[in-house]
Amino acid sequence: MINEQGFTLVKNLIAKLFTVLFLGLAIAILYSLFSSVIKGIMSGADITQIFLTSINTGIIALAVFELAIVVHKEYSDHESENEGNAIAGLRRTIPRFIGTVCVALSLEGLIMVIKYSQLDLAGNLYYPVAIITSTAFLLTALGLFIHLTKGNEK
Repeated sequence: MINEQGFTLVKNLIAKLFTVLFLGLAIAILYSLFSSVIKGIMSGADITQIFLTSINTGIIALAVFELAIVVHKEYSDHESENEGNAIAGLRRTIPRFIGTVCVALSLEGLIMVIKYSQLDLAGNLYYPVAIITSTAFLLTALGLFIHLTKGNEK
């Protein structure tokens, strides 16, 4: 049986592992972003398409980076004194991550609208509409969570 100190050590080790993993993924996505922009410009591809794709990839890298920060803040050693109030921890970290995800989803939906309108594929517009609607529901749920937990933050 693992005692409390052993459990904390394992928890911190796994949290650091996930933090490093997510940071590595964010760096790999950024590398892919820069290399695809350079290759696209060198090949003479459509600049608008290159930058729309790069914005999408950059937002994904930012979301993965934010996830690494959330994991590090929630499970690191120096945060262990706040374990008694999990809701306060969630109110501190979740809005930033959910906000980043909402920005990524909104941009993806808007990019799809632009693509489909340029290609005269109006019949496929229900995909970006579904993405944008899901983003609105996610933001609404976040607002409801923040509203319902405002008395529990101390």
